[in-house]
Amino acid sequence: MSSHREAPEISKDPVADSTDLYAFVSPDKPQTVTLIANYLPLQGPAGGPNFYEFGDDVLYEIHIDNNGDGRAEISYQFRFTTTVTNKNTFLYNTGPIESLDSANWNRRQSYSVTRVDANGRSAELGSNLACPPCNIGPLSTPDYPALAQAAVHGLGTGRSVFAGQRAEGFYVDLGSIFDLGVLRPFADLHAAFGLPGLANMPGVNSTAQVNVHSIALQVPISELTVDCSCRTNPADPRAVIGVWTTASRRKAVVRQEKPGHDLEYGEYTQVSRLGNPLFNEVLVPMARKDEWNALPPADDKAFAQYVAHPELAGLLPVLYPGVFPNLAALDAEGTARADLEAILLTGIPEGVLPIPGFQNHTGDVQADMLRLNTAIPPTTVNPNPLGLVGGDAAGFPNGRRVADDVVTVELRAIAGAVYNLIDKNYTPDGAAALITDGLTAADVPAGYLPAFPYLGVPYSGFTTP
Repeated sequence: MSSHREAPEISKDPVADSTDLYAFVSPDKPQTVTLIANYLPLQGPAGGPNFYEFGDDVLYEIHIDNNGDGRAEISYQFRFTTTVTNKNTFLYNTGPIESLDSANWNRRQSYSVTRVDANGRSAELGSNLACPPCNIGPLSTPDYPALAQAAVHGLGTGRSVFAGQRAEGFYVDLGSIFDLGVLRPFADLHAAFGLPGLANMPGVNSTAQVNVHSIALQVPISELTVDCSCRTNPADPRAVIGVWTTASRRKAVVRQEKPGHDLEYGEYTQVSRLGNPLFNEVLVPMARKDEWNALPPADDKAFAQYVAHPELAGLLPVLYPGVFPNLAALDAEGTARADLEAILLTGIPEGVLPIPGFQNHTGDVQADMLRLNTAIPPTTVNPNPLGLVGGDAAGFPNGRRVADDVVTVELRAIAGAVYNLIDKNYTPDGAAALITDGLTAADVPAGYLPAFPYLGVPYSGFTTP
């Protein structure tokens, strides 16, 4: 979760494993959208001497659909190159790294950014852009925030880019959720399978002191939407964009006897994908997760049955006997969950939510994408981490901000908390509005930044046990 090690094959390939995707109107630059794609999950900060880095053999992309067909009209491609400056040492650095061009930094990465349109026309926006090093400790990286800030690059016409290590900003109680669906705040209500019952307790943030690698891009809204007046009209469907990220590898690799000289051939083939948080993780069955990772959003009709009839909606009443009787009855009826289909596959049409003028609908094509209405201004004072569920139209599932509590939002949605917006005769269970894994953004020790790239300073191996 959100998409860490979510499928059998990609769990063996962490440098290509997309973990989280964010898309939001930038709160400090509201004429721009910030797009963040995270990779390399669950990094232990003390990961030396071979610290974490992007894959030179991986094509990373962030895609934009602005006409509702589930295919990319705009793609931003990121390609990385690793350089070893001193081949006679095993060390990542031989002294303090006080600048991005420090002679003490032995293994460094740079990258290029290319924009590709729907017709295949490409334009290189930047090349030889420096990544920061990993956050090693007070001697090796004595002023890490300054190093990271130096790695924020301008790409002209209002664009900014950053690629490098960040603190994990996604908070989730993995240890309890994957222990047969225990939610610690309500553990005493769990069926417990005949074993001794558990006591209620606060949630534990399993990602509290791990890092990720982020690709962050900030671009003008005008670059992402079609040329129209929609940019100031939230009711205009053309203001809505769909966003997803992918990682791809060459089709064939020939291993050579001499290490480090393998040959790669063929076109790039997609091995990882992420749009909405938890989609492949929780909804798609184990036997089809790798298949889902290889397909574009336009093909997601083949997986719509798992959204319309989510396995977890049937499990909650079993795991928590008597707590979700109305959800149990709804699941037993076999009625398709039109609420979840709208949230995850088509976007929400205007008039469905009790938020005047809200919509992020992209049409009838069922596709897993983060949908962002770019005409809805950011919430700059007390944003609600529950997003739309909390009455904040600038938050998930209208895009996703770095501090949004997507676990709680999706748990409540699956539990039927908003199904009454589709069926006025349905009464949500009282527990549906309370269900949570017991965490908030305050459980992220590093916190967040007020400006690009927004995710916090990564944890260092020296200070993190």
